[in-house]
Amino acid sequence: MSKRHGRKIPLAGGVIESLFSTWRDASAAWAIDIVARASHGDLPRWLAALARLPDIRADEVSHGRVVGACATEVASELRERLEMGLRELIPWRKGPFHLFGIDVDSEWRSDLKWSRIAPHVDLDGCRVLDVGSGNGYYGWRMLEAGAKSVVGIDPSLLVTFQHAAVGYYVDRGGHRNTVLPVGLEAFPATAPFDVAFSMGVVYHRRDPAAHIRALAGHAHDETTLVVESLVVDDAPLQPRPRYARMRNVSLVPDLATLRSWLGAAGFEDTEVVDVSPTTRAEQRTTAWMPYQSLAAALDPEDPNRTVEGYPAPKRAAIIARRK
Repeated sequence: MSKRHGRKIPLAGGVIESLFSTWRDASAAWAIDIVARASHGDLPRWLAALARLPDIRADEVSHGRVVGACATEVASELRERLEMGLRELIPWRKGPFHLFGIDVDSEWRSDLKWSRIAPHVDLDGCRVLDVGSGNGYYGWRMLEAGAKSVVGIDPSLLVTFQHAAVGYYVDRGGHRNTVLPVGLEAFPATAPFDVAFSMGVVYHRRDPAAHIRALAGHAHDETTLVVESLVVDDAPLQPRPRYARMRNVSLVPDLATLRSWLGAAGFEDTEVVDVSPTTRAEQRTTAWMPYQSLAAALDPEDPNRTVEGYPAPKRAAIIARRK
């Protein structure tokens, strides 16, 4: 049992102990204190879900389109325990994952976004920062693309625990893809990264330009920034009170504004590598994310508009470097 300035956390082996060991090995033991001090009402349930996940050793693992692990033989009782534990960590936003016969069909087909961005970024041998990483799906794909290591940061404890569950089976004992429960402003990195991603974050920030500056603060002279965001045509949009049923969208930039933020942060060499509308095939309600998704956010009479009357979601990816 561990108690670090807060709640008692069971450490009888398994996923939780593996997670904390990974954080210690990555010089991020401070993240354990974040968990111990957390007051989220669902935290006991999430910790219990991790504690009951079975010890299954993978014969094969994949960091490809469907991240996962498989074994020649898995007892039905173990598979049932695994599925019950994973379902206690719903909603799964990013994926897909496949663990020992269980398909975790996430809300987002994150593989589709990655297929649009990956061809334009060289990750070979790079230290990568993934801001707003969610459950670490993209981190596994980055390792597949040749990254040396990936540090994902996201203040959500739920997605941190989802990553711990997946990592226990696809990378036990490793910390090449780490997710830490912290936001960018509080992240105590000591060395710059070779590539820094911010995907699906900037439009949530009250000061999006400050977010870009903070991202640039973790860069060196040769760092590549990858910024992916909702965008609109013409002038930036300040939706009130919601955008696509989301309360936390502060400003949706146009491409010129997004580029100006990057330029002001010292990243004037910018390239728009993709602009794509969000489709119902890419973002949808599933058994693993059973709540409202894109379909409920669009005008049923005009799918080119949100229910609030704004332009339907469209996303752009920009690669930026210093000149």
